[in-house]
Amino acid sequence: MSFSFDDCISKAAREISPSGIRKFFDIAATMDNVISLSVGEPDFKTPWLIRRKAIASLEKGHTRYTSNAGMDELRGEISKYIKRGLNLDYDAKSEVLVSVGGSEAIDVAVRAIVNPGDEVVVCQPSFVCYAPIVTLAGGIPVSLVTTEADRFKLTADALQKAITPKTKALILPFPNNPTGAVMRKADLEEIAAVLAGTDIAVISDEIYSEMTYDGDRHVSIACLPGMKERTIIINGFSKAFAMTGWRLGYAAAPAAVISQMMKIHQYAIMCAPTTSQCAAITALQECASDVEYMVGEYDMRRRLCVKSFNDMGLSCFSPEGAFYVFPSIRSTGLSSAEFCTKLLREEKVAVVPGDAFGAGGEGFVRVSYAYSLKHLGDAFKRIERFLNALDKSL
Repeated sequence: MSFSFDDCISKAAREISPSGIRKFFDIAATMDNVISLSVGEPDFKTPWLIRRKAIASLEKGHTRYTSNAGMDELRGEISKYIKRGLNLDYDAKSEVLVSVGGSEAIDVAVRAIVNPGDEVVVCQPSFVCYAPIVTLAGGIPVSLVTTEADRFKLTADALQKAITPKTKALILPFPNNPTGAVMRKADLEEIAAVLAGTDIAVISDEIYSEMTYDGDRHVSIACLPGMKERTIIINGFSKAFAMTGWRLGYAAAPAAVISQMMKIHQYAIMCAPTTSQCAAITALQECASDVEYMVGEYDMRRRLCVKSFNDMGLSCFSPEGAFYVFPSIRSTGLSSAEFCTKLLREEKVAVVPGDAFGAGGEGFVRVSYAYSLKHLGDAFKRIERFLNALDKSL
């Protein structure tokens, strides 16, 4: 009898689906003259001060493992950064863990608290990794659909209805990918009121925290009374500092859970890349002006995208954070997948179907504006041409 891995794959691995984001990106990569608006990656280069620090660290031979939890100096700077931005105090030695990107931090957070059969409430539409990570940990992801009518925010009523005796945690992904929705302090206070008196933990993915618009700064649910002790803050350097390929994130939370997360990280990863950690120290110390500049550019692109889609006749929610717009394509009569497939084939523009972010995203597409104004402008000309041709064929 011959061996076959087809009979050896775990049930959990078999049941999760590949990323819907990468599907269209990979197809586009095989075609010529494609304009891609599909991947959430800043088009800015990592600021020079950060790159220079990385080069210097290599020249000095800083290429060995760091401590499992991350370099002491970096964890200290992360603690100061959180204090500056959120006015929250985290002990650098026991309450901060440096990870390989924010995604690893989410993974070890889920694995540290979820037992088989535990339910984890996952807001949708949202980033594609949450539900699969919960499934791989043996948990049960419970989708909670946010709607355009509520500006894609999580409401207290919806959360209350989703909670059962098996609910272990809530994943709170705001500012949101793909919708650009933001939870303001008043919104979070209503969520905190629902959670008060429960044993439900919060995993707050705040990777887009620097990217909020219209004058309001990001507020973390951990800032509210009684919430810091039940919240794991996830953040990182990929988006705000244009450091996607450096693969560096972090978690901040009470020592009791960080110590458990660190054990999982220790066995699976060992430590985050040393060069990236050295560079990140400079990012936090010296690059606030670079972040401010990039966010200003994103804001300009955001307004262009919203106006362009609305002018084309596609209703477009005005995002308040991150760097995505989430226009409705229901008026075309096409499903999200059909719209994206036809647009890619006929006009060679790649965007992501809304249902890649959960069933609640059907009827929408995600468009990243982490691209230059020229890149966006050229794409919009093609999309408008596609829509005009679609109207004529109906």
